[in-house]
Amino acid sequence: MPATLARTPEWLSRPNPGYNIFMESEPQASATTPATIANSSRKRAAKPGPRRTIARRGTEIFTAVGKEIRWADLVYLKEAWEETSRKSRGKKQTEDSQYNANHAQGYRTIKTPVSEDIRQLIISPQSNFLAILTTHTIHVAKLPESSHLTARETGPLKLKTFHLGPTTHVTSQPALASALWHPLGVNGNCLVTVTEDAIVRVWELSLADRWSFNDPTLSIDLKKLADGTTVDQDFTATNGRQGFTPDSVEMEVASACFASRGSAGWSPMTLWVAMREGDVYALCPLLPEKWSPPPTLIPSLSVSIVSKVAATEDDPQADRLLAQQQLAWMADLDNQDPTIVESSPGDPDAEVYSRPGKPGKVPKLQGPFEFQLAPEESEEELDGLLSDIFVIGPKIDSQELMFGEEDDLEFDEADQEGLSIGIICLLTSSGRLHISLDIEGVEAQWLPKSKSKISRRLLNDPTLLTFQVLDTLKSGEVWAGSWPTFSTDVTSRYQFYVTDTSCITHISLSPWVFRLENELSEGSVGTDLRVGMLARGDNTIRERVYTQPLKKGELALAASVLIRDPDLGYFLLTADQDGPKSMSFELPEEDDFEPLQRTRSPTFVEEESKPLPLFEARDVYQPSRTLHQRSRLPDFLEKLRHTKYKRLLNESVRLSPATLTIVAEAHKILGDETHALGEEAALIFRSCERLQIELQSQIRKTREVVERVERVIGDDVDDGPIVNVREDVEERFDNAMTRQKELTERIDKLKRKAAQGITRELTEKERAWIEEVNTLATKIRLDDEYEPAEEKGPQERFDEVMELKEELIAQVKDASTEEQEDSKQDVQVPSGIRKAKIAQVMSLLDREAALVEGTKSRLERLSMAS
Repeated sequence: MPATLARTPEWLSRPNPGYNIFMESEPQASATTPATIANSSRKRAAKPGPRRTIARRGTEIFTAVGKEIRWADLVYLKEAWEETSRKSRGKKQTEDSQYNANHAQGYRTIKTPVSEDIRQLIISPQSNFLAILTTHTIHVAKLPESSHLTARETGPLKLKTFHLGPTTHVTSQPALASALWHPLGVNGNCLVTVTEDAIVRVWELSLADRWSFNDPTLSIDLKKLADGTTVDQDFTATNGRQGFTPDSVEMEVASACFASRGSAGWSPMTLWVAMREGDVYALCPLLPEKWSPPPTLIPSLSVSIVSKVAATEDDPQADRLLAQQQLAWMADLDNQDPTIVESSPGDPDAEVYSRPGKPGKVPKLQGPFEFQLAPEESEEELDGLLSDIFVIGPKIDSQELMFGEEDDLEFDEADQEGLSIGIICLLTSSGRLHISLDIEGVEAQWLPKSKSKISRRLLNDPTLLTFQVLDTLKSGEVWAGSWPTFSTDVTSRYQFYVTDTSCITHISLSPWVFRLENELSEGSVGTDLRVGMLARGDNTIRERVYTQPLKKGELALAASVLIRDPDLGYFLLTADQDGPKSMSFELPEEDDFEPLQRTRSPTFVEEESKPLPLFEARDVYQPSRTLHQRSRLPDFLEKLRHTKYKRLLNESVRLSPATLTIVAEAHKILGDETHALGEEAALIFRSCERLQIELQSQIRKTREVVERVERVIGDDVDDGPIVNVREDVEERFDNAMTRQKELTERIDKLKRKAAQGITRELTEKERAWIEEVNTLATKIRLDDEYEPAEEKGPQERFDEVMELKEELIAQVKDASTEEQEDSKQDVQVPSGIRKAKIAQVMSLLDREAALVEGTKSRLERLSMAS
């Protein structure tokens, strides 16, 4: 977990513009009582759900405040505050500074046509569209360039906005659960909406065609699809509310998500849907009519499908129907000629394909997934209610993909690192985090064309392996209106943040992801034991980075947004009804983050390097907005002047029912206001006490650091001989080295003892080596226990060689005798033939002698080795 360097900065605090961006405008004068305001607030927050009211585009943020959207450039706000601070300190400011009042400001107000408070803001991958969600409606706004937002005009801005599904996503229809930009959409213009009644709709948006905002190109009712048997059935969603069914409760959608675009296999086109009651489903492949895959997607799928088809031919029990369906899908894709579409500036042109029509455009609904090694069900109801889902796709195996290929494809380094299997993270309303592994891998599946061809695999429920279960909330922080959400990180795809009503928790899977990948790829002896230790150990980093007092019934913290920029650093931003909250973290040490070359303003002054802080970063005290609100009593009195009680304001006080009514209403207003002021006064008193305690703690830490420095340099000795600093340091270094050697020896002894006490199984190579040694020892053993084996050993072969030698010597003697007799008989033998025969015999003798000597030396070596 990176260290927290600073909390909410001053340029995001009252009364700077950075603070006002996140706050609602002052309400009009009215005589509404506090009870009315509380009722409206409770009505606004009555329906629990995700609160993603902050979206970012680089360093620009879009935040929803009620029915409005505020835009701001954080870097501009920060530099403007620094420029103002320098001016207030008496430093000279240039006349042409961009932060003068007559220049453009880095914040604007955007008007929206929504009729309710905005609950979610989802920005498109190309940052050209912004989805604006309320509980039931969704609008899509065309975002202008930053230069248009930084114009000199500072008045409210009205964007070009389209109502998505004017007859579908309305208040009379089921509420929205999630809105996702499809990772494979053409230039990021495909939006997928999922409603609470488990209906998935795919919208392919085009500014040139307004009808693309009225009707989806694909509509799937997951309740119908769950009961489907053939691919030719109609799974289209029907408008209008339906009656109660058992599926309407069990299939109430909590959230949905895709894996990242750079994931391997079928992950980018797999929609994961988490149901409120705890079930998880997958829809693969879910594609629009026109889609643009990354360069590595189609080759990787082609390799996977070809290998699956080859495996089904060799294995009669393999799932041939699934392989045939995937092969037909890939064949339809290979027959297409992709269309080249120009992408955004800086990106390569995209290849656009049409969605394959075979085996069908509607995939099979896979699930509900069974969780292996799942913990026992809790008695708490909120422990089983899912609130959000987050999926990390498997990495791309570039070596396997590019094996035998001459052309190189461009890979993102982050997509090639990590785990080769998918990770599914589920979050419950109680803050419990479930981390599961997709061992089998979700692949494309379709329903068969007839009921008789149902595959065996399609009848089995898929499974997920539960790896770890963590709690991010304490028992006192759990309440019925809580809805935790995930927030992706900008430094690693295996890190994320969990934002709850009043706290933010950092989660990192990096400590065990890479170790698990090594175990799965190597597959050495003891892998099961080591993987089990990873699962049982506390390897996942879980650390609370922000906590505030829980205020039930009030608006929760917005889902965190992470920013990484040279000017802002590693920056986390969230907000609630009291204003923005932010934290600046230290970048990881192994991160080679090169600051971007940006054009600085003429008045920019580079800050000097600051020393390391000796204290923990904390939030600066911010006065509550209760202290800045004016009293509602004058408005109440003004309203009385227009009612039937106006004459009582000019008369003396009399005991009457009318007077009692007025006094009672005024007492309610004053009671609520004085109670709120009392609470804020108590908070100020506690803050002052905490400030004293923290100041004392900082003084104590500073004194400890000073004492340690004095001990190192030798200034802590008041009396007695002064020890040379170098000698002191050398002595401490020698002691440390001696201690290190002793610890190393102890560790070696412990390792030897542990190795003696552990009996591990022999590998196949070791068993084969032992069998070979035993066989060789049996063959060369010359004692009484020697039992000849069926095949000839070295001793038997040696005896045969000796017999053959004696026979050859005898033959040579007979030949020489015959030659002498022939010479006596005056038989004339040519000298050439005689010399050739003698040379042949001598070569045979030399060969046999060499063979005998080699055999003898080999026997001697074997006897010595045994």
